[in-house]
Amino acid sequence: MIAFVSGKVAAVGPDGAVIDVHGVGMAVQCAPATLAGLKIGEDAHVPTSMVVREDSLTLFGFADDDERQIFELLQTASGVGPRLALAMLAVHPPDRLRLAVAQEDVTALTQVPGIGKKGAQRIVLELKDRLGSPVGAPEAPGRRPGAGQAWRAQVQTGLVNLGWTVKDADAAVDAVAADLDGTEVPPVGELLKAALKKLSR
Repeated sequence: MIAFVSGKVAAVGPDGAVIDVHGVGMAVQCAPATLAGLKIGEDAHVPTSMVVREDSLTLFGFADDDERQIFELLQTASGVGPRLALAMLAVHPPDRLRLAVAQEDVTALTQVPGIGKKGAQRIVLELKDRLGSPVGAPEAPGRRPGAGQAWRAQVQTGLVNLGWTVKDADAAVDAVAADLDGTEVPPVGELLKAALKKLSR
């Protein structure tokens, strides 16, 4: 079990990063919000969870220990594997997931790609007594990470980490913001993908 990796960030991609740990490049898959906080060349401490399969060893990285714990607890629900658990954390932070499960908020859970109504109901049934109560300030129901203007900095940082110039990143963020035009703000991961599409044109 690798509980965390510490070292310089060697590379950042759309769905993961490489941390140089004493000359060994550790590939870590992360949610977009976590990736947005990693900058190439800077030191990073990333809590991790290793998923072992017959044909692979995959290291998943998180912003903090709480996020890692929720990732592991989510997988105790039937039908929830590591990819879906990571997708859930990409859409909702840990406390929002705790709140959604505690309040049986099926609508919030179905915002996650790959989770339908029946799947959300099953997750609520199986995890209601496992996730615990929110540990931080409760987030407003239906509100996703990236709401308001905070997402702009996260997406801009993510684009710069992927090799785009600050000028190009700012232009892409402005274009995505214009498309939103007052509508509900999607998760940071979707916003990052939208910005990449703008830059690829």
